[in-house]
Amino acid sequence: MKIWNDKRYHTLNYFLREKFGEKVFKIALDAGFSCPNRDGTISSGGCLFCSARGSGDFAGNRIFSITKQFGDIKIMMSKKWKSNKYIAYFQAYTNTYGAIDTLRKKYEEAVLQEGVVALAIATRPDCLNKDVLELIEEYSLRVYTWVELGLQTCNDASAEIINRGYKLVKFEEAIKELNKRKIDVVVHTIFGLPGESQEDMLKTIDYVAHKDIKGIKMHLLHLMEDTPMVQLYKRGELKFLQQNEYIDIICTAITMLPPDMVIHRLTGDAPRELLIGPMWSLKKWEVLNAIDNKMKELDLYQGKRFEY
Repeated sequence: MKIWNDKRYHTLNYFLREKFGEKVFKIALDAGFSCPNRDGTISSGGCLFCSARGSGDFAGNRIFSITKQFGDIKIMMSKKWKSNKYIAYFQAYTNTYGAIDTLRKKYEEAVLQEGVVALAIATRPDCLNKDVLELIEEYSLRVYTWVELGLQTCNDASAEIINRGYKLVKFEEAIKELNKRKIDVVVHTIFGLPGESQEDMLKTIDYVAHKDIKGIKMHLLHLMEDTPMVQLYKRGELKFLQQNEYIDIICTAITMLPPDMVIHRLTGDAPRELLIGPMWSLKKWEVLNAIDNKMKELDLYQGKRFEY
């Protein structure tokens, strides 16, 4: 069994320290983009779980330049932690959804910030045309670059319920094109989507485990105010996972992943003032500690149940 420092899974912190020789901090940015699933191109409703800030609730303020956002967050972070290396993380909305000149300007401004050693771009698999892919490839030759894709589930029926706006085949095309250009792929999954059983959730993990994917973010579904999913909740079509259920699913999921896959996240964050539930998710460190304790207790570790 391999131990990644004190963890039984391959953490992003471990990966970045190995790659850059020290702790690297992520600075989340809002570049002012929209999303084709919001502006009417695909849909006007967006994914049912997505917040008004395009899942960038902790990112910088889009009314400011990339430089100001980066500087403000860097100063705030320096009060708690000391670091010389940063990831410029384009988090809010769809960060490849724009004119090439606009994308280049935003990316360039970010990578030129002092201390930036990596570029992370969150987007949709249906927003990666040839020009965009070539642009990202350019940056991947200058700084370490990864692209984050919001898969959420491999079940097309579930994807339709949450109004994801694309079929699984589009995701597969995207990872193929990114891998062809040697750009690392990080995938978002969500546990607790309406109508999904534990078996459905783990089926998504098994699917991701056997694709050419570098990293994964596993999220708990958060229900937030002013999201379309509130209507499902009011109709009784959404049931929150209990804390013990989530911990069980996460621990099993970790064992199913290949040891070289980097786990970027085991749960998500939601602003307290917007969160409808599950409220236990606000105790993030309690949840993470419970995951660690359960894995030790049951002698579980990443890759234990992965089948090549």
